[in-house]
Amino acid sequence: MEIMWWQILLLTIYAGYQILDDLQFNIFGHPVFAGIVSGLIMGDITTGLIIGGGMQLTILGVGTFGGASRIDANSGTVLAVAFSVALGMNPQQALATLAVPVASLMIQTDILARFTNTFFAHRIDAKIEQMDYKGIERNFLYGAIPWALSRAIPVCLALVFGGGVVKNIVNYLNGDLKWLGDGLTVAGALLPAVGFAILLRYLPLKKHYPYFILSFIITAIMVTVFDGLSGIGTALSGLDKKFDMTFSSLPMLAIAAIGFAFAALEYKRSSTPTAVSTTSNSQNNQNNQNIDGGGEIDDDEL
Repeated sequence: MEIMWWQILLLTIYAGYQILDDLQFNIFGHPVFAGIVSGLIMGDITTGLIIGGGMQLTILGVGTFGGASRIDANSGTVLAVAFSVALGMNPQQALATLAVPVASLMIQTDILARFTNTFFAHRIDAKIEQMDYKGIERNFLYGAIPWALSRAIPVCLALVFGGGVVKNIVNYLNGDLKWLGDGLTVAGALLPAVGFAILLRYLPLKKHYPYFILSFIITAIMVTVFDGLSGIGTALSGLDKKFDMTFSSLPMLAIAAIGFAFAALEYKRSSTPTAVSTTSNSQNNQNNQNIDGGGEIDDDEL
């Protein structure tokens, strides 16, 4: 399958938009949405969801602090979905060989966009001195241009000129280097587990481990119970043709509801106002309750 010109155009426009959404609204600028949009454009939403969801799980524990750059998982997802559908690649292989490397390389364009934006920042400073509010607004909006181009141009060039290169690599991986291609496919399937490991590393599990254990056990029990009911329903429908009741597995909405319930309990507990003592000594103790003798902050306050 060849990537059509209108697909390249739509994917390029989305690549430029997604970074602006990630910076401003933070609604559709996530890898899972990038996978859905790219899958719709390429005509294979299943592959888009597999790659986008896998990439979303991979970066669960990845964050940025201050002006630090991070891997651009959205652009990596867009290119991985496009080439996976066009060339018939295994989604897991595309995740490992395209999505992650491209996302890492896009750090350089992210730095370039930040560097270019300083020009508009200095212009805004000058407009502030002149009390030119319209000029401040214009230069603020101009700052979106480098951000969008830093994603749109690399994605467009890769889609236009990279198809042949990627096709040769895929053929080589599935031919002479089939063992390496199979290994990369397995690595792609394991990447979400790496994301979970990074996330768990920074979560305050030492303090809230009962919730973690309880939620894991509830999920495992529910999945087992509903899978058993589904098997019973399938067996009964095979014995009695008039038996048309459908047994389905536990929906993700139910799992999300369980998680929301525990999150609400925790929010209610943590938001309860603490009693404030009238003496200065007790106030000092309350202010320092999360700081140890060496001046370090406890785990969940990092």
